[in-house]
Amino acid sequence: MNAVLVNLDDYVRSGEGFNGASYFHRTDPDIMIKLYNPSAEIRSVISEQELSHKVYAMGIAVPKPGEFITDGQGRYGIRFQRLRDKVSFSRAVSNEPGRVEELARRFAAMCLKLHSTDISGAGFDSIKERNLKDLEQSPFFTDEEKKRTRQFILDAPDATTAIHGDLQYSNGIMTPNGDFFIDLGDFACGHPYFDLGQVLLSCCYSPDDFIRETFHMEPSLAREFWRFFVMGYFGDDANQKEIKELLTPYSGLMTLLIDRSSGYRNEVFHNLLPK
Repeated sequence: MNAVLVNLDDYVRSGEGFNGASYFHRTDPDIMIKLYNPSAEIRSVISEQELSHKVYAMGIAVPKPGEFITDGQGRYGIRFQRLRDKVSFSRAVSNEPGRVEELARRFAAMCLKLHSTDISGAGFDSIKERNLKDLEQSPFFTDEEKKRTRQFILDAPDATTAIHGDLQYSNGIMTPNGDFFIDLGDFACGHPYFDLGQVLLSCCYSPDDFIRETFHMEPSLAREFWRFFVMGYFGDDANQKEIKELLTPYSGLMTLLIDRSSGYRNEVFHNLLPK
């Protein structure tokens, strides 16, 4: 796929994350671009661009994607329709901690809608098959860990519902025209537990400094968000302890991606894996 060359002089940097940065067009308020870091594999950028088009075509609430682009300096990315007056759920909670219950329940409702979308036959990757493949290729697992984790993945419930694949409250965006999911490079098909474990990881198991830096809030507030999220997703009478125990091993599965990205074994997240 040929990348369309963009002139960064036409854009202003609007934000950045672990994988890259976003930019708004200086004169067209309806255009934004996302550029990955130079270390990103081109095929992973193309994959997200193709996935974004596919998800958008299914009517799932995501920004309208455009072309595969490059800045001509070794970075590749995607052009999107800009979501005006947007704020992530994590930033909104950080700005207004008193709204944590309202916002956690709103995010839960958004996730429930996604997880009620059947995408069988649409050609999306199976989250179980992807995890099994990543597990076999990982150099950071002992043989015993691989055996236990493989069996856990195989025994996990099956489903044909939409899975975001990197579900955290910074990847949910609120706008005056509705709520949207962003960062779709890991979108897949499977059981919601795989997504919910990632929400739990971002709220409760990530290191305190990471929560402060990435999600802009104190860890105690992040844990409050999780408590209200559980109530919004599972019901007000949900057993918080049982749900956390159920989902913790799914949180641990994220170390498959985290180890690969960091280049070393993350003991904190390995400790969450099934025993």
